[in-house]
Amino acid sequence: MNNPEHNSPDGPAAAEPAGRNAGPGRLLVAVYAVFALAATARAGFQIATKFDHAPVAYLLSAFAAVVYIVATVGLARSGPGAYKVSVAAVSIEMLGVLAVGVFGLVSPGALPDDTVWSGFGSGYGYVPLLLPALGLWWLYRHRGAAKDS
Repeated sequence: MNNPEHNSPDGPAAAEPAGRNAGPGRLLVAVYAVFALAATARAGFQIATKFDHAPVAYLLSAFAAVVYIVATVGLARSGPGAYKVSVAAVSIEMLGVLAVGVFGLVSPGALPDDTVWSGFGSGYGYVPLLLPALGLWWLYRHRGAAKDS
Protein backbone atom coordinates (compact mmCIF):
# COMPACT_ATOMS: atom_id res chain seq x y z
CA MET A 1 0.00 0.00 0.00
CA ASN A 2 2.86 2.31 -0.75
CA ASN A 3 1.08 3.67 -3.82
CA PRO A 4 1.53 7.47 -4.18
CA GLU A 5 -2.05 7.79 -5.41
CA HIS A 6 -3.32 6.62 -2.04
CA ASN A 7 -0.96 8.93 -0.16
CA SER A 8 -2.15 12.07 -1.94
CA PRO A 9 -4.93 13.93 -0.10
CA ASP A 10 -6.32 15.18 -3.41
CA GLY A 11 -6.45 11.80 -5.16
CA PRO A 12 -4.72 10.46 -8.26
CA ALA A 13 -4.98 13.66 -10.32
CA ALA A 14 -2.94 15.64 -7.80
CA ALA A 15 -0.30 12.93 -7.39
CA GLU A 16 1.44 13.90 -10.63
CA PRO A 17 1.51 17.18 -12.54
CA ALA A 18 0.39 17.08 -16.16
CA GLY A 19 3.19 15.81 -18.37
CA ARG A 20 4.84 17.87 -21.05
CA ASN A 21 2.94 15.94 -23.72
CA ALA A 22 -0.48 16.41 -22.07
CA GLY A 23 -2.84 19.36 -22.13
CA PRO A 24 -1.30 22.25 -24.12
CA GLY A 25 1.63 19.95 -24.86
CA ARG A 26 -0.65 17.92 -27.11
CA LEU A 27 -1.33 20.99 -29.20
CA LEU A 28 2.41 21.55 -29.51
CA VAL A 29 2.87 17.93 -30.63
CA ALA A 30 0.04 18.37 -33.16
CA VAL A 31 1.59 21.52 -34.64
CA TYR A 32 4.95 19.77 -34.90
CA ALA A 33 3.25 16.82 -36.59
CA VAL A 34 1.63 19.15 -39.15
CA PHE A 35 5.01 20.76 -39.86
CA ALA A 36 6.66 17.35 -40.12
CA LEU A 37 4.08 16.32 -42.70
CA ALA A 38 4.24 19.63 -44.61
CA ALA A 39 8.04 19.76 -44.69
CA THR A 40 8.28 16.10 -45.73
CA ALA A 41 5.77 16.57 -48.54
CA ARG A 42 7.45 19.78 -49.71
CA ALA A 43 10.95 18.30 -49.68
CA GLY A 44 9.80 15.07 -51.31
CA PHE A 45 8.08 16.96 -54.12
CA GLN A 46 11.02 19.34 -54.64
CA ILE A 47 13.60 16.56 -54.68
CA ALA A 48 11.51 14.35 -56.97
CA THR A 49 10.57 17.02 -59.51
CA LYS A 50 13.26 19.70 -59.63
CA PHE A 51 16.28 18.67 -57.59
CA ASP A 52 18.73 20.03 -60.20
CA HIS A 53 17.30 23.54 -59.84
CA ALA A 54 18.29 24.09 -56.18
CA PRO A 55 19.73 20.96 -54.56
CA VAL A 56 21.03 22.73 -51.43
CA ALA A 57 17.67 24.37 -50.74
CA TYR A 58 15.79 21.11 -51.24
CA LEU A 59 18.20 19.16 -49.07
CA LEU A 60 17.74 21.81 -46.37
CA SER A 61 13.99 21.30 -46.64
CA ALA A 62 14.52 17.54 -46.26
CA PHE A 63 16.74 18.16 -43.23
CA ALA A 64 14.05 20.40 -41.72
CA ALA A 65 11.52 17.62 -42.30
CA VAL A 66 13.70 15.12 -40.41
CA VAL A 67 14.15 17.61 -37.56
CA TYR A 68 10.37 18.14 -37.33
CA ILE A 69 9.75 14.37 -37.33
CA VAL A 70 12.30 13.78 -34.56
CA ALA A 71 10.93 16.71 -32.55
CA THR A 72 7.38 15.40 -32.93
CA VAL A 73 8.29 11.93 -31.72
CA GLY A 74 10.38 13.29 -28.85
CA LEU A 75 7.65 15.66 -27.71
CA ALA A 76 4.97 12.97 -27.97
CA ARG A 77 6.86 10.50 -25.78
CA SER A 78 7.54 10.57 -22.07
CA GLY A 79 10.72 9.99 -20.15
CA PRO A 80 14.17 11.51 -19.83
CA GLY A 81 15.45 10.08 -23.13
CA ALA A 82 12.55 11.56 -25.08
CA TYR A 83 13.06 14.85 -23.26
CA LYS A 84 16.71 15.00 -24.35
CA VAL A 85 15.77 14.14 -27.93
CA SER A 86 13.12 16.90 -27.86
CA VAL A 87 15.54 19.49 -26.54
CA ALA A 88 18.16 18.53 -29.13
CA ALA A 89 15.71 18.53 -32.06
CA VAL A 90 13.98 21.79 -31.11
CA SER A 91 17.37 23.45 -30.50
CA ILE A 92 18.61 22.30 -33.91
CA GLU A 93 15.39 23.63 -35.40
CA MET A 94 15.93 27.04 -33.78
CA LEU A 95 19.55 27.17 -34.96
CA GLY A 96 18.48 26.09 -38.45
CA VAL A 97 15.78 28.73 -38.76
CA LEU A 98 18.14 31.44 -37.55
CA ALA A 99 21.07 30.28 -39.69
CA VAL A 100 19.07 29.88 -42.90
CA GLY A 101 17.25 33.17 -42.24
CA VAL A 102 20.50 35.09 -41.70
CA PHE A 103 22.17 33.31 -44.62
CA GLY A 104 19.31 34.39 -46.87
CA LEU A 105 19.78 38.02 -45.80
CA VAL A 106 23.55 37.96 -46.26
CA SER A 107 23.55 36.05 -49.54
CA PRO A 108 20.09 36.31 -51.11
CA GLY A 109 21.01 34.50 -54.33
CA ALA A 110 22.70 31.54 -52.67
CA LEU A 111 19.45 29.60 -52.30
CA PRO A 112 17.57 29.98 -55.59
CA ASP A 113 14.43 28.47 -54.10
CA ASP A 114 12.91 28.75 -50.63
CA THR A 115 13.23 26.20 -47.87
CA VAL A 116 10.89 25.78 -44.91
CA TRP A 117 13.29 27.97 -42.92
CA SER A 118 13.97 30.66 -45.57
CA GLY A 119 13.23 34.20 -44.47
CA PHE A 120 12.94 32.94 -40.89
CA GLY A 121 9.94 30.88 -41.97
CA SER A 122 8.15 33.74 -43.72
CA GLY A 123 6.56 31.34 -46.23
CA TYR A 124 4.79 29.68 -43.31
CA GLY A 125 3.77 32.85 -41.48
CA TYR A 126 6.93 32.83 -39.34
CA VAL A 127 5.64 29.80 -37.46
CA PRO A 128 9.00 28.02 -38.04
CA LEU A 129 10.64 30.83 -36.04
CA LEU A 130 8.01 30.98 -33.30
CA LEU A 131 7.54 27.21 -32.92
CA PRO A 132 11.01 26.36 -31.58
CA ALA A 133 10.90 29.35 -29.22
CA LEU A 134 7.59 28.06 -27.85
CA GLY A 135 8.90 24.49 -27.84
CA LEU A 136 12.04 25.37 -25.92
CA TRP A 137 10.01 27.39 -23.42
CA TRP A 138 7.62 24.46 -22.95
CA LEU A 139 10.49 22.02 -22.50
CA TYR A 140 12.18 24.36 -20.02
CA ARG A 141 8.95 24.54 -17.98
CA HIS A 142 8.82 20.73 -17.86
CA ARG A 143 12.50 20.04 -17.24
CA GLY A 144 11.92 18.76 -13.70
CA ALA A 145 9.27 16.27 -14.85
CA ALA A 146 11.78 14.75 -17.29
CA LYS A 147 14.16 13.93 -14.43
CA ASP A 148 11.40 12.19 -12.48
CA SER A 149 10.26 9.97 -15.35
